[in-house]
Amino acid sequence: MLEFAVQWVISAALLLVMSSLVRDVEVEGWGTAFVGALVLALANAFVRPLLILFTLPLTLLTLGLFLLVVNAMVLWLVGALVPGIRVKSFWGAFVGSLLLSLLNFAVYAIL
Repeated sequence: MLEFAVQWVISAALLLVMSSLVRDVEVEGWGTAFVGALVLALANAFVRPLLILFTLPLTLLTLGLFLLVVNAMVLWLVGALVPGIRVKSFWGAFVGSLLLSLLNFAVYAIL
């Protein structure tokens, strides 16, 4: 339970960092970031595998690069579902999801 809480706080903080670096993604504050991190975790657990399954031929054709688009679609979905998180464009979602992935990788590599 403690590990989940730590991951949740880290994800919320990384959402805030990402939104400060990407102009087309806005997160209003810590409360919104916590809700956004939870919805993002649920979307990654349930929606993302379905999107990967449905886009598998395209993912194979692009040698996996289409997964970046799938990640952007998941972030865009979170922006649509969570009040206080605004994703203004697809490219904002694309850059935001790429940056969020890199930040997650860096933080968990350090830990």
